[in-house]
Amino acid sequence: MEAIEHPSPLVAIINALIASLGIHAEIPDHMVYVGLITLFILFIGLAIRSRLSVDRPGTLQIVLEDLVSFLVGVLEDNMGPKGRQFLPLLGTLFVFILIGNLMGQIPGLGSPTSNINVPFACAISLWLYYHYQGVRAHGILSYIKHFAVMPGVPIALAPMIFIIEIISHVSRVLSLTLRLFGNIFGEHLVVLILASIVPFVVPVPIQFLGLIVGPLQAFIFLTLGAIYLTAATHVDDHGHEHAH
Repeated sequence: MEAIEHPSPLVAIINALIASLGIHAEIPDHMVYVGLITLFILFIGLAIRSRLSVDRPGTLQIVLEDLVSFLVGVLEDNMGPKGRQFLPLLGTLFVFILIGNLMGQIPGLGSPTSNINVPFACAISLWLYYHYQGVRAHGILSYIKHFAVMPGVPIALAPMIFIIEIISHVSRVLSLTLRLFGNIFGEHLVVLILASIVPFVVPVPIQFLGLIVGPLQAFIFLTLGAIYLTAATHVDDHGHEHAH
């Protein structure tokens, strides 16, 4: 499912260049936008790498340090001191989703997160990651066991509890995907409909709302990721790790 948008001139140019090379393939809009985000993040990383300074940090370094501090704060608020270790993946997903959500506000571009394949890729990445961390924390047999055995629940109910837990965890992929996709797709669809009726003026408030919804959805994704990781790698008061 793809967002209903006006064709992007940039995508048309890229596909025309590909065709001129004799390659009979057309890159979908959302993949072009994903590539742009990847290149943008790579460029920022390379640009700041050679300019890092403790004594006289530049504006870009200060902005990035504030962003990292914000992300670490969110993770530690939800997970405690261990939250910092999960910054690479959760921080990258947050930045990617944030930029992807806001790209649609730029004329001639669109939001890759308004194509359901992109939110699904983010959701399945997070889902696999927190299960991987759960297995690392407890071992595979112990981690699987906690899907069936719960305190205060009769062991005879273990098979039913196991099925319910599996369904619950699989549904998280659907929930993460549809929450992100639905909000971004819906905002772009409303703007497009209003622009076709009363162009220029009426869609502006909805687009302004998109400047709020985009960061909010990235924050929700980050927070849910921290919550899922906490449940998968939880340590109780006796120092024993267990999954939920």
